[in-house]
Amino acid sequence: MAVTNDQIKQLRELTGAGVMDCKRALEEADGDIARAQKIIQAAGIARAAKRAERDTAAGTVVSYIHHNSTLGALVELNCETDFVARTDDFKQLAKDVALQVASMNPKFLSKDQIPVGDDSDPKDVVLLEQPFVREPSKTIGQMVTDTSAKTGEKVVIGRFARFAIGQ
Repeated sequence: MAVTNDQIKQLRELTGAGVMDCKRALEEADGDIARAQKIIQAAGIARAAKRAERDTAAGTVVSYIHHNSTLGALVELNCETDFVARTDDFKQLAKDVALQVASMNPKFLSKDQIPVGDDSDPKDVVLLEQPFVREPSKTIGQMVTDTSAKTGEKVVIGRFARFAIGQ
């Protein structure tokens, strides 16, 4: 099946992937946008795994302060270059993670940080395992991986802190 420019454009808007990646995915999926989106996501996860050993020396620190100033969060989001740290996708991820930390009060960044004998549900206490408050179909970990796929660099949450009056 011939892939149209409109299909490529639509897939690019949905995924942020490059033109040729979108074209290849659409050809493989016989023009089915949903299947092509899954193909691109799988490719992005594979690329992110290849970047796992890279150094993340750039990034940003973002804050979220609740409207009544009784709750706040700080998040350090890291990437490989300052170029990516200045992109809108990266900045939005940092803001979303700060909102998540303020809203859901995670205790740990990843599952391996949970102490032995702690029977807490990882979805309640592990930031990367929590469903995003604004889009519960995605976890924070998936959002980080998606941003890594879009930017072409390793993206990691360095650390986070939550502050609340009286806690």
